[in-house]
Amino acid sequence: MLEISNSIKTLDDSDISDNLFHYDYNSKYLLSLTKKGIQEDDTAYLSSYRSFEGEVFENFIYEKLLIYAVQSDEIDKFVLKGFHQAKQKAYANTLSISEKQQIVYRTKSKEISEFDAMFFIKNELYFVEMTLVKSVLKLRKRLRKKKALLEIIFPNYEIKALIILNDGATGTKQFPDYCKVWFTNEFSAKDVLAYVKNTDSKILKPKAIVNSKKMIEAHKLRLHPFRYYNTMSWITKTLRANKKHILDIGFLIHPKIQRYHDLYNKFYIGFLNIEDAKKVLGLDYDFSAEQRVVVAIEKKHTDEIILTYYIQTTRKMLYLYYYDDNGVLSQEKKDPFGITVTEVYHSNKIMDSSYELTIANLNTIKKLLKNHFESSLQS
Repeated sequence: MLEISNSIKTLDDSDISDNLFHYDYNSKYLLSLTKKGIQEDDTAYLSSYRSFEGEVFENFIYEKLLIYAVQSDEIDKFVLKGFHQAKQKAYANTLSISEKQQIVYRTKSKEISEFDAMFFIKNELYFVEMTLVKSVLKLRKRLRKKKALLEIIFPNYEIKALIILNDGATGTKQFPDYCKVWFTNEFSAKDVLAYVKNTDSKILKPKAIVNSKKMIEAHKLRLHPFRYYNTMSWITKTLRANKKHILDIGFLIHPKIQRYHDLYNKFYIGFLNIEDAKKVLGLDYDFSAEQRVVVAIEKKHTDEIILTYYIQTTRKMLYLYYYDDNGVLSQEKKDPFGITVTEVYHSNKIMDSSYELTIANLNTIKKLLKNHFESSLQS
């Protein structure tokens, strides 16, 4: 069984040398607040410090997991990152190490997922999430996407998650059954912050590098081929390929496709002309007549699938519209450098006039999705 060691539980740092101080930290903003004399109980300072402390905690636990992996009779392979691996560029369509020296899967231009750590036990692959947050609601939402990606690129392994938290974290009973949860004592990064503030205050011991045949670099792992945008285009086309139905619900609910839905979160199924979109969304903006509104079917954390709408006014300017559970329209500006911007742009390019949806089509799709969700609750 994968059980926490007392050394990890108690956050014993006696076996990791000064490795924690050798990492590069994103502390520029935090140090600027300190120089300005911002008090430690100030909201801005607390927010920046929590981010820094979470970064240090991740590095600390990673260092401890390296040693744990070497000593464990169960763990077969452990993926290196940070200064423990040779510097490599971030390869496309595979796992590799990012510029920030994290384990990532990326397309040619965008990171799809990042993993705090990763190891293998026989036919099981564990990805690791470590965080200091006390409420793990957002973490639970991220797990599904990461698990789906790993199931696609490692189809011969059972995917599991190891979650490492501080004592006092809430909501952990709602984790899926593929999750193993470890709790450590309360963590503090004050000694690392003191060093970052004054690097001359401590003469560091050399980096302690773990040598073991179990250690493997991310880009050397053998993955099942997966092309993010090609697969997304195939799903869009197949969802709309049935000549008798506006949406192929049988294809959508197939377990293989729902795994992709967990990864992508949304499938793009067509577009509205701007006049119909104004009626559906109650918009009164002065859009051009050629403006398309891309329609997606989005999977909520409850597994309910709803319609969402995207308006891309420029290449990097994208707005999401959706109706919440109370029927209230919400608008959200998407990250201009996020993958959704690229997805919508890509989907819009592959959709010809046959993908245009009417308001009647939307009502039919809503009914199909609602009937499926209600029947799934009863089964």
